[in-house]
Amino acid sequence: MKHLTLLAAIIMVAACSNSPKVDNPDVEVFKAKGGSVQISCINHGSIAVSYKDYLIQIDPVKSYGGKELDYESFPKADLILITHEHGDHYNKETIELLSKDDTRIITNGKVHDMLGYGETMSNGQSTEAGKGIKIDATPAYNTTEGRTQFHPKGNGNGYLLTIGGLRVFVSGDSEDIEEYAQLKDIDVAFLSANQPYTMTVEQCIHAAKVIKPKVLVPYHLGNTDMQAIKDGLEGTGIEVRLHETLR
Repeated sequence: MKHLTLLAAIIMVAACSNSPKVDNPDVEVFKAKGGSVQISCINHGSIAVSYKDYLIQIDPVKSYGGKELDYESFPKADLILITHEHGDHYNKETIELLSKDDTRIITNGKVHDMLGYGETMSNGQSTEAGKGIKIDATPAYNTTEGRTQFHPKGNGNGYLLTIGGLRVFVSGDSEDIEEYAQLKDIDVAFLSANQPYTMTVEQCIHAAKVIKPKVLVPYHLGNTDMQAIKDGLEGTGIEVRLHETLR
């Protein structure tokens, strides 16, 4: 087992578990300086990122959409990032399951108040984590009339991770916002697409064309027709990778 990469070990543990609740996540692997970055597509808005045995959990939630994720089978996280306080992104019990004594927890302000500990990041702020990973907190909000109450401007975060030179953007819950034009040199983008709460198919396509990632992974999908996103980006040079686990 010690010769397996960390995310491969996660899958092996889950597969060997007697619990019927476990859904094995799809894993995307990307080259970076000094090693590979492995991104585990766990469920809906929950993903995990591993680099040089450093594990980041983003919005881990053990139960959503009728699925039960056995997070007890996952290794403890070195860093946990929470985009905002909604129940499909924030769950205190799951954070506690994944935490060890030195786990670093970064959240928006409302989650910090609810959780009672950790660090707060606001839109536009940056910090560094282990293995030289840089984290930028980006805006995430609704813009369409009648939807702005879902995710008000200035509350939630997206996160841009720079890992061994690889730039991974995770949008959090957001529509297609003007700030996306400021994102540059994105290798992998996770864009949320489940109207009316986040982007429509058309908004996701437009946002991808603005951000111009090398790889787009639509996530937080609900009932969204993700194939329509892929079809809408045909010929743009953006590789679209689809995962049913991210519904």
